[in-house]
Amino acid sequence: MKKRLLGLVIVLFVVVALFYGLRYLPRTIHKPMPKAAKVLVHKQARTLSLLDAQNRVIKSYTIGLGDAPVGHKQQEGDERTPEGDYVLDWRNARSRYHLSLHISYPNAEDRAHAQARGVSPGGAIMIHGLPNGLSAAADMFANRDWTDGCIAVNNEEIEEIWASVENGTPIRILP
Repeated sequence: MKKRLLGLVIVLFVVVALFYGLRYLPRTIHKPMPKAAKVLVHKQARTLSLLDAQNRVIKSYTIGLGDAPVGHKQQEGDERTPEGDYVLDWRNARSRYHLSLHISYPNAEDRAHAQARGVSPGGAIMIHGLPNGLSAAADMFANRDWTDGCIAVNNEEIEEIWASVENGTPIRILP
């Protein structure tokens, strides 16, 4: 009985260790993509386009936005996606979502407007894939606004975007 219980505990430990160990390994991107010079987002059209240095579209994607997509992000928790010129300044391969690229919101102007209103501007605005473990439910997220202010694409698309943009790539988010 003790050996059997010990065996079950070991198996459970190995399964949990494999699940969490594999889940948090950085993903390897295999898709060859041209490097984008800039990213352009049209919130109303729900599109994100990768542009080359001559402003030609390399590829466009359908996106999901925050639950309150109209208007510029004003404060933490408003579920809006910011509008304006920012930079993709860092990336997270171990995100709660399938890869994520950080947008440099809030900038100095955003912080000043929030401070004048006595609120936090919020932050942690990303371009990301689907929540980890939910890629099988991709249809549930397609063509919907479901984030807290981020820009969402499916997992295959975030892998392409991840491969195409470098840290420091400018992003313009239009209404």
